[in-house]
Amino acid sequence: MDRLPMLELFAGELRRLRTKAGLSQEALGQQISYSASLVASVEQCRRAPREEFTVRCDDVLHGEGLLMRVREAILKESLMPWFREWVTIEQEATSLCGFEPLVVPGLLQTEGYARALYEGASQLVGDQVEAPLAARLARQQVLARPNPPLLVAVLDHTVLERPVGGPKVMREQLLHLVEVGRRIKVHLHIVPKGVGAYPGLNGAFVIATPPEGDDIAYLDNQMRGTIVERTVDVNSLRQNWEAVRAEALPQGATLKMISEAAEAWT
Repeated sequence: MDRLPMLELFAGELRRLRTKAGLSQEALGQQISYSASLVASVEQCRRAPREEFTVRCDDVLHGEGLLMRVREAILKESLMPWFREWVTIEQEATSLCGFEPLVVPGLLQTEGYARALYEGASQLVGDQVEAPLAARLARQQVLARPNPPLLVAVLDHTVLERPVGGPKVMREQLLHLVEVGRRIKVHLHIVPKGVGAYPGLNGAFVIATPPEGDDIAYLDNQMRGTIVERTVDVNSLRQNWEAVRAEALPQGATLKMISEAAEAWT
């Protein structure tokens, strides 16, 4: 995979601002409380810049927000073309109702869990993981804003048992689910092990309710995601959603199950 043009732009602008300020990589690292090796990695496009790193560099190097603007462009560029439209819908939605039979949904993943998925389930290798990983984590800010969307997520019980990243990563991920699941606008539900075949097993989906207009859905598959807008198709997914939700445990029982599963990963 080729380097992302915006990642190269960020690296070049960071190097230019640092040189203009008369700072070595080590000196900049000391001022922003990061290692010189990390500064070098970002300048060589081997690491995507994290938000805190970027804010500190902008401040120390008097970038006036330039580096943050370039980083935002990196995150958009690192998304697959068909997913960019969905992320816009996701960020504007008043509610998101989704089902995931295999893994923790992207909006609820920890960094360690997301990294393990990229390294084990995608065709990305090495440093290629950094930009899409940063983009996935940046999407999660929608849940931290002052007026977040209502998020209702139903997961199959197998999500709690699949050792993505190993025991340490799984424990951290499940404890994160419990923490997020206690927020007022987040509702988590697990379909328990005793349930046999049910509509959700046909695949993951999310239904978004925009501020105005009809609901829009998103389907994921091995090749690419699909945005679903036809009323008849969205209504069909809505029926699947109601059937899936009916099989799932209530919020309280779900958080108890997730907490117990987290302890089992120690």
